[in-house]
Amino acid sequence: MSLAPSVAVPRAGFNALPLYIAVFCLLWSFAFVAGKIGVTDCPPLILLTARFSLAGLLILGISALRGAGWQLSWRDAAVFAVLGVANNALYLGLGYTGLKTVSAGLGGLIVSANPVFTAVAAAMFLGEALTWRKVAGLLLGIAGIAFIVWHRMSVGSDSWHGILFTLASLASIVVGTILFKVLAPKGSLWVGNGVQNLAAGVVLLPFAFTLADVGDIVPSTRLFAAFAFLVLGGSILAYLLWFHLLKVCGATAASAYHFLMPPLGMLFAFLVLGEHVETRDLLGIVPVALGIYLVTRPAASASTKRSAT
Repeated sequence: MSLAPSVAVPRAGFNALPLYIAVFCLLWSFAFVAGKIGVTDCPPLILLTARFSLAGLLILGISALRGAGWQLSWRDAAVFAVLGVANNALYLGLGYTGLKTVSAGLGGLIVSANPVFTAVAAAMFLGEALTWRKVAGLLLGIAGIAFIVWHRMSVGSDSWHGILFTLASLASIVVGTILFKVLAPKGSLWVGNGVQNLAAGVVLLPFAFTLADVGDIVPSTRLFAAFAFLVLGGSILAYLLWFHLLKVCGATAASAYHFLMPPLGMLFAFLVLGEHVETRDLLGIVPVALGIYLVTRPAASASTKRSAT
């Protein structure tokens, strides 16, 4: 399944997976900062409707100009549309509403609990093995995130109202992850991502018209820059990489990379927004990093085990 034209095909013998993971983590974590900037100057529903609609039109328009064709069955197009509701409209609609009263760092922390719930759901619905090593890694990830969240809550002023919206956002991305694996859409991920974005924009459009006011938009250079990043880096490239990781790594392992989002999100929030970060926050990175290693490290094959004995 091609990732073109967003992701270049690597030359033979080159393992591009670590590069894909690194780029995905950087894009996904910075999106919380860009989102915080965006909702400061624009109502969340208007921002997201414009973001998804433009991203969908760009993707499908580029495909048409390249003569790539539709490359999707109607069944797969419908699946990507459903994923657009879960992964885009609900996940980011609820998440961006939460960002109005929650810091970018804490928003990223809450959503990074995704691997925990995804691992359990994947074991229940996808038959993915939940080994002791994965459980230990997930518990370490939870501990690191809980430590950071506890400290930030003790020194911050984040709203519980916003936290509830962010928790609902977390539930949406977990459901979307499992649906992608269960429904297993075929065809081009590139075109599918376009359908997903466009469907999300259509779903959010009536809510944006009725619940938001265009007069609340504050035009600014930072709003334009944030919007451009969210469209190109977030909705197009990051989601394309996310679907690719789901296919090649499995739901549990791919979701475990979300444990990297808290430290990266806090770093970007500190550098760009000046959000408060202390050394005690950074201590949570250690169990998080170890947790990612345990969850994503390939299990030793039976032949390897025999040769070691």
